[in-house]
Amino acid sequence: MSHSHSAPLSGEAGAAWRGALPSRLDAGDNVLATLQVDLDAQLRFTDAGLVLTERTLQAALPDGRWLDWPLTRDLALRLSDHAGVGTLELLDAHRRLAQWHFTLAQGPAAQQFMAAFERQQARRAGMLAEEHDEAADEEAEDHAAKAPRKPTSTWVLLRLWRFARPYQGRLFLGFVLTLASTAATLVPPYLTIPLMDRVLIPFQNGQQIDTGLVMLLLAGLLGSALLAWGLSWARTYLLALVSERIGADLRTTTYEHLLTLSLDYFGNKRTGDLLARIGSETDRINVFLSLHALDFATDVLMIAMTAAILFSINPWLALVTLVPLPIIGWLIHAVRERLRTGFEKIDRVWSEVTNVLADTIPGVRVVKAFAQEAREAQRFRDANRHNLEVNDRLNKTWSLFTPTVTLLTEIGLLVVWAFGIWQISRNEITVGVLTAFIAYIGRFYSRLDSMSRIVSVTQKAAAGAKRIFDILDHVSNVPDPANPVPLPAVQGRIEMRGLTFRYGNRGVIRGLDLDIRPGEMIGLVGHSGSGKSTLVNLICRFYDVTDGSIRVDGTDIRRFAVADYRRHIGLVLQEPFLFFGTIAENIAYGRPDATREQIVAAARAAHAHEFILRLPHGYDSLVGERGQGLSGGERQRISIARALLIDPRILILDEATSSVDTETEGEIQKALDNLVQGRTTIAIAHRLSTLRKADRLVVMDRGRVVEVGPHDELMEKQGAYWRLYEAQARNVDTEPQTPRAVEAHLARQTGEV
Repeated sequence: MSHSHSAPLSGEAGAAWRGALPSRLDAGDNVLATLQVDLDAQLRFTDAGLVLTERTLQAALPDGRWLDWPLTRDLALRLSDHAGVGTLELLDAHRRLAQWHFTLAQGPAAQQFMAAFERQQARRAGMLAEEHDEAADEEAEDHAAKAPRKPTSTWVLLRLWRFARPYQGRLFLGFVLTLASTAATLVPPYLTIPLMDRVLIPFQNGQQIDTGLVMLLLAGLLGSALLAWGLSWARTYLLALVSERIGADLRTTTYEHLLTLSLDYFGNKRTGDLLARIGSETDRINVFLSLHALDFATDVLMIAMTAAILFSINPWLALVTLVPLPIIGWLIHAVRERLRTGFEKIDRVWSEVTNVLADTIPGVRVVKAFAQEAREAQRFRDANRHNLEVNDRLNKTWSLFTPTVTLLTEIGLLVVWAFGIWQISRNEITVGVLTAFIAYIGRFYSRLDSMSRIVSVTQKAAAGAKRIFDILDHVSNVPDPANPVPLPAVQGRIEMRGLTFRYGNRGVIRGLDLDIRPGEMIGLVGHSGSGKSTLVNLICRFYDVTDGSIRVDGTDIRRFAVADYRRHIGLVLQEPFLFFGTIAENIAYGRPDATREQIVAAARAAHAHEFILRLPHGYDSLVGERGQGLSGGERQRISIARALLIDPRILILDEATSSVDTETEGEIQKALDNLVQGRTTIAIAHRLSTLRKADRLVVMDRGRVVEVGPHDELMEKQGAYWRLYEAQARNVDTEPQTPRAVEAHLARQTGEV
């Protein structure tokens, strides 16, 4: 009997349903595997579980109820991982029976649960012996972890209804106006029948023209034209307003959802691709909704109403009119799939073009510094040429399709002329009827031709909608809890127990235990890749732990609302990021409501006030994108002021002084001394001398803590920290002994920095 489970969020979680297991087992039945399910359908934390026995699959619900499914032959599990949130689906031959969600922490246990389920099903079917070699198990797990991919189709456009629903009243009014304006445009051809048969043809035969009838018919033509114009203007304006609002809501929702996603999503995406999705794709959908969808609705109404009028006038002539329709329908069906896949490929290739721009324009200084203008220009030419080739291949299909539809409509018109003349010769219809038919058919076929052209824009819009919903369908793997714990005044005690984190299949943190006291300054040291930055990211909850827990003031940080928790954390990075705007706006980024006095006080504490006053407009001076126009040390001091202003209880310093010279480092160190006072501080630094003021140093190696203690104590041990320090000292000694290098070395040795 094998068991597979992972630890719940707290020691008590899962205890209730696990304790109920013995009473639920039938005689002779054994538990093969269990799985903690820690997310509900809304991806909020919960406490539920799955139990696999030799005969059943059982689910423990958060409210204490249980569900059971016998292990029949057609019962199957499907495991998928979408943006770090795992999903387990229970299926039979006809439908999905149940679905469960869990965090990344349960991923390995879920794969083992899946493998145990497949082994048991195979045993029951007589397909697998009792002894199962490990290689076969791994193959089953890999197969189970592959999520099915849904094909894209035009139906994805129907998902836009969630954005159109708030405007359904105006959309209904627009539909009524469309119906009315289309009906008005169909009046003039109908009036040509009496105009021909009762006025013009009798006049040719020598009869007197009925002036009153002529004026009435002409007034009807003018009135219907004016009515059609007014109604068409009203519906176009109304639906354009609605479509603009739908497009704006789509952009806003996509951007806001993008901000909620965890950092691992952005690590796998190019900036240019995301810009293209939120910008050009939403614009394309907006144009489709405001112009092409409206035209398509008008075309459908026009064709339906015209066909009804034609059949009411002469059914046989109407049937001849509709001869090209099946052929055009077959053409549209044949070309639609090719167009859809083609436009999806065009979108991907266009993202390559925007990615080159997004790479080179922000990094233009590096491009010029290394004289790589020609290479980057060649990259752009290659991407642009690829884009051109893909468009050319698609245009071959599209250029043949449109003229073919036009040719079929012309042939259809010719058939109608021939059949109509034949009917006139047999006195079955009048010349007025044929004239009206030709007028109606002209509109009928023009709308048919227009509908065929909309295939292109519809597929473009569908491809764009798919790329938008790819973002909206992603869920953060750092979810908010269903019932967040209120966050009182934070003291700053941090406890890490059995901390484990895997990025994909690669273990980064392994079984780490560490306690940090309130107000204590901890220095994290270790070789590159030892897990220092990952540990900081876990404390900030940019990622969730795979196993174990991080507690602040005794509460698991996954119990707090993410935004509330992060408001108590100040972060100073190695490469500070400044937004385009004024100095004051950048300092007040974490507290937009801060007064000018509070901003200046934070800048003074960060030793930034003096250089800010030397700028042309002081605190109102504009900084360029990413802080262009300021030195690295100036940007760093502004970022320290930004952290000071929010007054965090937990402070993270990630290589805050590694990229500046010795003099600037001294200024930044003074600012940091003000920043760390009274705060729980975790500092990462490669320059070990900058951490001499830390209360304790934590030495990490390959994701584990190997030494903890003050600087002097660790030096006396002559262990991992001593080797790091000595290696760094030797590197300094072997550097070229310029005056600046000697000064920096003496400063570090004496601890003045």
